[in-house]
Amino acid sequence: MTESERTGMISRRNLILRAGAGMLAASIASTLLQAKEAKAANLEPISQITPDDALKKLMDGNQRYIDQKRTFTDQSRSRIVEVAQAQHPFATILACSDSRVAPEIIFDQGLGDLFDIRVAGNFLDDGVLGNMEYAALELGVPLLVIMGHERCGAVKAALDGKAVPGHIGTLVAAIKPAVDATKNQLGDAWDNAVRANVKMNVNKLKSASPILAEAVKAGKLKVVGARYDLDSGKVEIIA
Repeated sequence: MTESERTGMISRRNLILRAGAGMLAASIASTLLQAKEAKAANLEPISQITPDDALKKLMDGNQRYIDQKRTFTDQSRSRIVEVAQAQHPFATILACSDSRVAPEIIFDQGLGDLFDIRVAGNFLDDGVLGNMEYAALELGVPLLVIMGHERCGAVKAALDGKAVPGHIGTLVAAIKPAVDATKNQLGDAWDNAVRANVKMNVNKLKSASPILAEAVKAGKLKVVGARYDLDSGKVEIIA
C-alpha cells in the first residue's frame, strides 16, 4: 500500500469519527433542550399547586381515562431526563396492590406526577404512614388520596372470615374492623366494607400521624378517601 493510500484511509477514518462525535453531541444537545422546554412548559410549579387544584388535576385525568381521551402526559424522553434530577409529585396515592388499579393509568398521569403507595386492602400501618409523612414533609405533596376499589379481594377475605395462610392474615386483621362496622348495614356487604375501610383509614390519620394532621390544619395538605369502580373506571370521592 502506498503512502498516499494510507493517508487516504486515515483521512476517511478521521472523517467518520468526527461525524460520529458530531451526531452524539447533537443528540445530547437535543435531549437537554427537550428537558429544558418540558420544564418551561409545565403548567405550574408544584409548590404553587393548592390541595384543591391538585385534586382537580387528578380528577380531570380520571375523566380523560373514562372518556378514553388519555393524553399520556409526562411520559416523553424529555420527562425522563427532567425527573431524573428531582421529583415533585402533586399527589400521594395509597391504593390497593390489585393489578387493575394502577394510579398513573386511571388518573392519566406520568413519571414524577404521583407518589404511589400500594398495599392490598389500602390500609395504614407504620410503613405506609412513614411514606405519607415523607411525601408531605420532604416533597411538599399537597394532596393525599386513600383509594379503595370495587370487589377488593383483600376486603373479601376479611369478609369471609376464613383462616388464611402465612402473612396474609396481617392484611385480613387490618381490614376486619371495617367488616365489623358494617355487619348490619343494608345493601351490598362487600362494597359496604370497601367504603368503610377507606373512611376508617382517612379518619385514622388524624390520630395516627400528628405530622399529617398538622399539615392538614395548616392548609398545606388535603386528605380524601376514594373508591375506584372496576366496571366504569370512575373514581368517586367518598370521604
